[in-house]
Order: sequence, then structure tokens, then C-alpha cells
Amino acid sequence: MTTTVPRPPKRLSVRDRLLRLAETVTTPLLPEDYLDLVAPLRAGAALRGRIVEVRPETPDAATVVIKPGRGWQGHSPGQYVRLGVDVDGVRQWRAYSLTCPPDGADGRIAVTVKAIPDGKVSNHLVHRARPGTIVQLDQAQGDFVLPEATPERVLFLTAGSGITPVMGMLRAGLHTRADVVLVHSAPTAGDVIFGAELRALAAAGGLRLVERHTDVDGLLGVHELDDLVPDHAERETWACGPVGMLDAVEGYWTSRGLADRLHTERFRPTVISAGEGGAVTFTGAGVTVEADGATPILDAGENAGVLMPSGCRMGICYGCVLPLRQGAVRDLRTGDLTTAVPGDGVLIQTCVSAAAGTCDIDL
Repeated sequence: MTTTVPRPPKRLSVRDRLLRLAETVTTPLLPEDYLDLVAPLRAGAALRGRIVEVRPETPDAATVVIKPGRGWQGHSPGQYVRLGVDVDGVRQWRAYSLTCPPDGADGRIAVTVKAIPDGKVSNHLVHRARPGTIVQLDQAQGDFVLPEATPERVLFLTAGSGITPVMGMLRAGLHTRADVVLVHSAPTAGDVIFGAELRALAAAGGLRLVERHTDVDGLLGVHELDDLVPDHAERETWACGPVGMLDAVEGYWTSRGLADRLHTERFRPTVISAGEGGAVTFTGAGVTVEADGATPILDAGENAGVLMPSGCRMGICYGCVLPLRQGAVRDLRTGDLTTAVPGDGVLIQTCVSAAAGTCDIDL
């Protein structure tokens, strides 16, 4: 007769026992939640950064220097990064162009922000942000970049903060590899972001700079490029600035059969109204449900018959994470608000997030 001897239970290591003890003591939070307080930039944590410097550029613009966490994967000149910034208890996400070269020796990155009227995040970063502040980060994104083979002749058309992605390209040494012309518009000479640096670069022969001070000279008309940059039709062109300027440039390049030589970057406003509860739409399931401000979105979806991903009840954290396509949600643990608009791709934990207004969840 064969006797089967049960295998003795696996002994837990001291580390595993300590982790289990820590989870018991810190419930409903996890030890990771407390580690976030003391080591927010550690490997394996959600990507964050610490502001190390806020450097004024003009009266309404500043460069924010950030030390990113260990998960930062780098960027290409001309790309942008989305920052999650807590302003008056509400987490707002905004995209800003990276104005630093991609190979900084200290690993720091920089974005340059222009404060706009009624802009909650831009005014906060320019006028109120302080070194030591932790911000949320996404990886760099965007295709407003140079091709692998650098064009021999380049034209930049920028206005206002539209200079920021271009500055990232110039600081990465583009002017040493190409014949560069920059046509930039700003209300006055003092409003030109990076004005001193650009003028010094032009004086040294690094590029040809054409400044348009619109308070004195008026808005630049695209037809003026025939005189300002006679060979503009032969140059690969990157344009970034206000919507009106970009519409005019795109129409002009298209009418002349040059659309394939034009690359544009558009900035968009974000307006989200937060409240208590609201209609939650699960886009993939085609279901919309009214949820109050105290019900987790996970529960609201399940109560409506939506098959919600989750491992929470089995002790598997982050199995319920889904993209917030647009709208606002509130973290039931902390009360913090998170907002998003289409394209942001903000991820939320549905088990601890409740509707704070109308919101769409990608499912």
C-alpha cells in the first residue's frame, strides 16, 4: 500500500512575514501607500517627479525643473509630458513640452509653462509651485519631432509658448546640423520666452531669428513669409502656436501643395466641472448609470450588470484599474479629485474611486 505524506506548508521568509504583518496593520491601505510618502520616486512606484527648481523666464512664464522617478524612460526633442498637479485639492492633468535636451547628465527634465488667464494649473506652476513638490508624470509623448535624417534646411514658425518644443530641439543641437530659421511672435520683446538665449544663439550664427512684436507690428500674416523667408517653400517646417495661426499656416501650405513639408503642434484647453456623483458611462459596454459620490465606480458598474475587471476581493490589488476617458472622479480614501479629457489616458482604481461629475470609463 502506498501512503501519501502531505507536503509540509511552505515556510515564509522573514521578509514575507513582515510584509504580511505590515498589510494587516496598515489595512485598508497597503505598505506601498506609506512608502509613497517617504520614497515617492522609488523604482516600481507609479511614475512621479519632484520639482527641484522654478526658474522665471518672463513675468508670466517659468521653467519647472523636475527630478523624475526611476521609471522615467527619456524623451525625444520636441515631445511633451503630462503632469498631474494637485491644485486646491483637485488633481489636474496638463501637457507641457519638454524644453531640456534628452541627455542631461543629472537626469533632470524641464518644462516651460506660460500662465494663461484663468489657467488653474499654469498659474499654479508659474506663481505658486515650490521646490520639493511631488507631481505625477506620464512617459513622454508626441510626434512633433525631427525625423531620423535631419533636414538640411529647417523653418520654425512659433508664437507665445509655441516656442517651447522648438527650444527642446535647439538645445539638443539641431542648429549645429541644419540651416535653421526661426520666426517667432510675442506681444513685446520682453514677452519672448527664452529671448536672451535665442538672441545670443542668433548673434553667434547658430540660426536666423525673426522676431515679430505684435503689440507694435501687428499679427504676422503668412503672405509675409515670401519676404521674410524667401526659401520657406523649400524648408521642412514645424509650426506651434495659437489655433488661428496654425489654421492660417496649414491653409497656406496646403494651397501651395506643401502640406507634406509642414508639421504642427496644437495646444488645447481643458475644462472639467467637478461635483458630487454623476452619470458614469462604461464606453465599451454601452452602459450609463447614475452614481452617487460615495459609491465606488466598481460597485456602480457591477450593480448595473457591467462585467468589471477586479481582483480586489481576492487580495489582488490594481486588477480593477481602468482608463478614465474624460470627466472627474474622487478618491474615496483621500478625497483627492482626478480629472481627464479625451487623449489623457489617466488610469484610476475603480474600487476606491467615485464619480465626481459626469465621467466616461473605457472598458
